[in-house]
Parts: sequence; C-alpha cells; structure tokens
Amino acid sequence: MTTLDDIDDATAAKAFRRLVRHLRHRGDAQNIDLMGLAGFCRNCLSDWIAEASDGRLDKDQAREAIYGEPYGEWKKRQPPATPEQLARMNESMTLNEKLDQALEQSFPASDPPAMTQPK
Repeated sequence: MTTLDDIDDATAAKAFRRLVRHLRHRGDAQNIDLMGLAGFCRNCLSDWIAEASDGRLDKDQAREAIYGEPYGEWKKRQPPATPEQLARMNESMTLNEKLDQALEQSFPASDPPAMTQPK
C-alpha cells in the first residue's frame, strides 16, 4: 500500500499548488463552508504554510500566497456567515479538537506528515 509519506515532495508540492488554484477558482466555496464540512479552510492552509516556512513567511504573506491577493481584499467580497453556517462550523470544530490531539501525538506541527524524510 502506498502511504502519504511515500509521495515525494515535488509531487506533493504540485498537488498542493493545484489545490490552492482550485480554491482560488472556487470563490463560491466560502471558508465558513469549508470549515463546517472539512474542518479546515484557506486560512488554515495559510497558517500551515507560515508555520512550515520557519519564519520566512509571516501570516499575511502566507495568506496572500494562498488567496492570490491581500486577504483583506478577498474578505471584502465575502458575504457574512449565516447562523446555519456558524452552527455547522462549531460542530465541525469539536471533531477538529480530537483530530488536533491525534496529530499532536503523531508528529510535531512543524514537521507535517506529507514531508518525506531524507533517505
């Protein structure tokens, strides 16, 4: 069975960039909806990028890389969250807390599992 750790960094990077471009194209998929369904959003990706950069990118730079524009500009075009969206996100966040605990035990946040180890 092929595992996530079997995927080389170049391939993983290409897939990640495609995901980001897909999210840029799908502006109709609001962050609140992504959080409610999957427990992560564009801001999460930005935070992970900033963290993985070991200080080379700050939060604003990482968000601009993910959004393709300054975050404030993107956010201005987003409609306010509905009560239903907020409720679904809050429910999803409960699942995220359990996931975060499991991930904390499996690897340090600065070394995500998608990174291959030197051979």
